[in-house]
Parts: sequence; C-alpha cells; structure tokens
Amino acid sequence: MELKTRTMLDRSFTAVGILAIVLMALSLVVLLQPIFVRGAGAFVFRGTIEYRELRLELFGRGDAAKVKAEAALAEEARGPVYEMMEAFEDELGEMEPALRRELRGEYREVKDLIGDLLGPRPGESRPALIRGQFGRTRWDRTQATLHHILYREEYDHSDQSRMGVKILKPRSEIFAGTALEPLFGRLEADIERIMRPRWTVYWRFLFDESYDAHFFGGIWPEMLGTFYLAFGAMLFAVPLGIITAVYLAEYAGESGFVSLLRTCISSLAGVPSIVFGLFGLAFFINTVGVSSGKSVLAGSMTLALLVLPTVIRASEEAVLAVPRTYKEAAMSLGAGKWHTIVSVILPAAMPGILTSIIISLGRAAGETAPIIFTAAVSVGRPIAFWQALGQPSPALPWNIYNLATEHEAVDEIRHVQYGMVLTLVVMVLLLNLTAIIVRARISKKLRG
Repeated sequence: MELKTRTMLDRSFTAVGILAIVLMALSLVVLLQPIFVRGAGAFVFRGTIEYRELRLELFGRGDAAKVKAEAALAEEARGPVYEMMEAFEDELGEMEPALRRELRGEYREVKDLIGDLLGPRPGESRPALIRGQFGRTRWDRTQATLHHILYREEYDHSDQSRMGVKILKPRSEIFAGTALEPLFGRLEADIERIMRPRWTVYWRFLFDESYDAHFFGGIWPEMLGTFYLAFGAMLFAVPLGIITAVYLAEYAGESGFVSLLRTCISSLAGVPSIVFGLFGLAFFINTVGVSSGKSVLAGSMTLALLVLPTVIRASEEAVLAVPRTYKEAAMSLGAGKWHTIVSVILPAAMPGILTSIIISLGRAAGETAPIIFTAAVSVGRPIAFWQALGQPSPALPWNIYNLATEHEAVDEIRHVQYGMVLTLVVMVLLLNLTAIIVRARISKKLRG
C-alpha cells in the first residue's frame, strides 16, 4: 500500500473516530439534560406558605413566628375569595331550579379546586391524609391548579374528519352575572399574595423520609435500600467471580467441560433480567427459604447472579492480560503457583478487576426487574443493616417505575420522579468516576 493511501486512510479513520465521540457526547447531553434540569426541581423550587407550614409541622424546621406571620398575611389575602364563595352559595339557593342545577355542578368543581389550592378553610375539619391538610406547596403546581380554576377544558367535535380540538372556556363566563364572577379575576391578580412563593433549597430531599406516598418528604429509604442491594450483591458476586476467573485462567486448561462452562457463563450474561427475578423468587425464597418473603438478602443474591458473568469475564481478561514474565519471574524465585497468583498476578490485574466490579455495581444499582419479586416494596421506612436479612426495602429503580406508572397522582409528584432519576444517575456516574480514579492510581503505583 502506498504511503499516500495509508495516510489518507489513517486520517479518515481518525475523523470517523472523532465524529463518533462527538455524536456520543451530544447524545449523552440530549439524554441527560432533561433529567438534570427537571430533577433539580426536587431540590430547588419556589415553595409556597403552605410548604413552609407543612415543613414546620412535619419536620419542625423553620422560624415558627415568621411562618405564623406569613400565614396570617396569606389568610388575609384569601378572605375575599371565601367571602365571594359564601355570597354565591347564598345566591345559589335563590336561583331558578334549572339555572341552579346547571351552576351547582360547576361550582362544586370550582370549590374542590380551590380546596386543593388553598387547603381547608379556617374552622373546617382537617382530612386524615396529609395531602388534604395543606394547599399547594409548590409554585408550579399552584399555577397548574389556578389554570384549572380559571378555565374549563372542552372539546370541539364538529369536524368529524379529525379528533376533537381542545378549547379552553373561561369559567368567569359560566358564572357571568353572579357573585362568583369576580372571584376568578381576583384569584389571578392576587395569587402571589395568597400563596406567597419563595425560592427554597431542599437538600434534605436525599435524607428525609417520604410522607403520604411521596407527596411530601424525601427519598432516604429508597437510597438506603439501593445501597443495601447493590453492595450486598457485590459481597456475593465479587469473591465468587474472582475465584472463578482465576480458576479459568490459571487452572482449568482446555477441555470439553471448560468450553461448556465458558459457554454457560456467556449465555448467562444474555439472560433477561426478569428471568433472574423469577428465579430468585422460586429458588432463594420459595425453595431455599433465605427469608419468609421479600428481603434485601434475597434481592442481593439475585442481583449477584445477574452481575456474576460480567465479573467473571472481565476479571478473567484482566488476569490473562498480566504479562507472562511476571509469573515466570515469581516462580523462578521459588514462589508456588498459588502464592504467585495472590502476590503477583492479582495485584497486577487489579485495575481491570476493579473496573469490572464498579461496572457491575452500577448495573446492580440500576436494575428493576430482579428486585420486583425478591426485595422491593413501593413504600417503606428506612431499615437498619441487620434488618436487611429478613425485610424488604424501597429502592430507587423500582420506585421510579412505580411512581411514573402506578401512582394515583402521577402529575402531582413529577419532581419526585425526576429527583429519583437524577439521584440514581449521579450515583452511577460517581461509581464510574471512582473506578477511573482508583484504576489510574493503581496503574501508576504498579508502574512505579
């Protein structure tokens, strides 16, 4: 091959490689940008006076005197709203029956929405659930609720050739000429005085327990459960994986049985994760009986089986990559085979082994299917380490799925969902960053 052609091919491959790296970086930015932006809303947001009252009542945080003074100002701004509602209720009883029937249903909807926005009126009994004891605690949800109060959504089906077109009808038109008509303009104009939003940094989102099915509070039980499951899986997978890798690389040799064993390990790496979850339920819980039901122990053992092929294959490759001269030099000095493996080969292979461990740890932390049947629950309190042997725990992967698909008020807690996703992504990124740093330091130390 001519030098000119070779140079052109080298430049072409270099350009393609750089383009691939740029495209991967752009894809990563596109993927992570909404997670970081919307996930930050769980930590930094505009909290209303309702939020500050709730924080004081549930967690005992904040200046009680200042909160009480702000609540009094907010209540003063809400007074005209309640007066208009009472005036309309009196007016409703004097209307003609047909008009009364028409407006009663509309007013009931408006009243419920105002109850969601402002919470119970002074003197009213407080509901049992915490979500009903306070109004909107976040400014974004305040604006969404206000929009539903001001406008009713209707659909125009006059054009049969396409789906109905959504139309926003102002509710002030529905109540035109009644005592309730001024309420809508008053709410829209005075909403900031009524709710008194203020920028809030809620870093305790990571360390508070959740209240009322994640309507309030943080994600500490989910974080703790994820740590238990991920590191518990490593306790089982790492020793077994490294021992197996050493056996395959240094002792097994070449035979039909070893070839079958390698094939089984490779096949195990391709098994869907949901199959591991069903196996964990059938074997660890129902057959072996490591616990009477779901538990962190059963989940950790299931996750260990899931990541075991990765640990074995990556560790074996790391052992095989150690120069053969290291082994020959050690044995020429009189070291036995096992002593050579422990004192020479494994330390030299440690960067690759650590990489496999951290990658497996990140995967174990993010898996959902294996823990559905073996370890995870939707709601729970933080459990101590010694309780993990026999009790289930919430975990970030399962709770993200559960909150996004099965929660009764999924739109109300979007910030919690994205906050959990952001936390899980950052955890995995930190684990991989740790692997890079540790590997670099060990490699530098080995090079002297």
